[in-house]
Amino acid sequence: MQYPPWTSVSKAAKLLKAGEVVAIPTETVYGLAGNAFDPQALAKIFAAKERPTFDPLIVHICDISQLADIAKDIPEAAYKLARTYWPGPMTMILPKKDCIPDLCTSGLPSVAVRFPSHPVARQIIQEAGVPLAAPSANLFKHVSPTTAEHVASQLADRIAGIVDGGPCSVGVESSIISLVGEPTVLRPGAITPEMFADILGDVKVKESTSKPGQAMQAPGQCDTHYRPQVPLYFGKVPEGYVLPKKTARIAFGTQEGPIPATVNLSKTGDLTEATAKIYAFMHDLDTPDYELILVDPIPNTGVGMALNDRLKRASIKQLPV
Repeated sequence: MQYPPWTSVSKAAKLLKAGEVVAIPTETVYGLAGNAFDPQALAKIFAAKERPTFDPLIVHICDISQLADIAKDIPEAAYKLARTYWPGPMTMILPKKDCIPDLCTSGLPSVAVRFPSHPVARQIIQEAGVPLAAPSANLFKHVSPTTAEHVASQLADRIAGIVDGGPCSVGVESSIISLVGEPTVLRPGAITPEMFADILGDVKVKESTSKPGQAMQAPGQCDTHYRPQVPLYFGKVPEGYVLPKKTARIAFGTQEGPIPATVNLSKTGDLTEATAKIYAFMHDLDTPDYELILVDPIPNTGVGMALNDRLKRASIKQLPV
């Protein structure tokens, strides 16, 4: 096989029908897709990512009507959210039907479902003819990919194909809301808690913490996740701390920093622009040229909550001495 294994939409659909796994573009990040009904395809996803099986997968559909094929006891709240925010960067947790293998849900009685807005993703799902389980197309706990090249650098020799759909427009993983019991936001994203509340009224927001080895309520709940190999520190540098000479700084807005900005997430302080750029910058700076990556503080409002969530998981807790 030639590496990277670039492939077309139609070839990707054929590979997926044959039980293979393929990286596909979505508006959030690139996903590593496999037939959600096929335990062997799901096992290939976990193996390629080196992902523990206690971390459940998100099932992707290409029409709201398909929700009833994989979930049961669907509340009206789910259809209200679907009509408002699908297709788009929102995942809902719902009671699962028996057709979804336990491997997909880490043995939980619930399933995570999303209807992506990226036209290439939707076309692939439609042509494959089955819902696709698709976590981010990267090695477990590494930085999520927002371009096909990011996927190739980590997984090229582990998977059957990569479909290049251009850079991801949202740039961080989907918002996750559980509708099993009280509506609860489990992972922040581009659909903010305020946006959920606009449709459902009050919603809870869970501070996500993982219990190692135990099934998680939803994907992306590990306390350490999305990490570059170069140590990343998020927040204000303590006064008097001497930074390594090879330090990069990811700036935000017009904040003053301890060193000049290497790159800027958004010179105008636009949180949406910053969210779309964060993983790309983390990939770009994750090289032997640097010993440390600093990231400026980010306002914890709106989509900034998603940025803060990912950066906290990506960061070291203390600067090296």
